[in-house]
Amino acid sequence: MQDHSDDPAADAPGLGRRGGANGYPRELGFRAGLGGSRIARMDTIERNKLTVTAFIDALFTRGDLSAVDVYLAEDYLDHDPPVGGSADREGMRAAGALFRGAFPDWHSDLGLLVGEGDLVVEQFTASGTQRGEVMGVEGDGRTVVLKGINIFRLRGGLIVERWGRIDDLGLLRQLGLVPTPAPA
Repeated sequence: MQDHSDDPAADAPGLGRRGGANGYPRELGFRAGLGGSRIARMDTIERNKLTVTAFIDALFTRGDLSAVDVYLAEDYLDHDPPVGGSADREGMRAAGALFRGAFPDWHSDLGLLVGEGDLVVEQFTASGTQRGEVMGVEGDGRTVVLKGINIFRLRGGLIVERWGRIDDLGLLRQLGLVPTPAPA
């Protein structure tokens, strides 16, 4: 069997859906039949961290709404869904569609990633140029920056739960929906 561990395409996002080694997505470098994939040698915590970063990149940075089907378990539960959003996979898909629709160049930059047991904590700063409507505010080309933190729980290579907080007040201020306090 040929070893493709030095193949740069093995790490390229978007190589396919589930079907990689051990049932992990091919986006993470798992490819059936390669034997000895470097990710197959990683421990669970590292695999979980890769799953979370691949999910965030696929859904929010690349706008691939099918990432919800690839990375989230069918019984996924969001303990902190967006206001008015559902706490299931479709709520997360809707959040991805909302941000990518309003901010077509939206991207999330990882600040911190910590794994422990079946949990992964992600601290991020995301930003994009507002081109579409969000929260009743039409796009005007402004750049919006959003900071936040997520805690994900994984099982069998899939995200099953999320807890999170974003800087809602900062977002509302940037959109002009809440006044910025005057300097003292």
